[in-house]
Amino acid sequence: MPSSDPVQRLQDILDNIGRIGRFTAGLNLQTFSENEQALFAAKHALLIVSEAAAKLGALAVELCPAIPWADIRGLGNRLRHDYHTIDVVRLWRTVERDLPPLKTAVEVALKRLKEQG
Repeated sequence: MPSSDPVQRLQDILDNIGRIGRFTAGLNLQTFSENEQALFAAKHALLIVSEAAAKLGALAVELCPAIPWADIRGLGNRLRHDYHTIDVVRLWRTVERDLPPLKTAVEVALKRLKEQG
């Protein structure tokens, strides 16, 4: 599927939220911050989520207006360019608090797009 396919981009977001869930299962902030593999994997998956959001462009807001897409794209920029200053607490909050509503909104949008398909 081409890069501009919104169904594929939404699926990329869901797939990587799922990966983050698996990478962080059973962890809390303390154990997450001490787990180099989980940290690295979560950062990489968030980069993919951010890139998929960027590829969705304005359609992301149309499909999921309640989601702070600019923040998601901004996180990707910070992970790419300011990776050495990423605060683990903020990263954990993103995983714990921000991903569940994103997942729900993307699932709804994906279902709608597939039904229109």
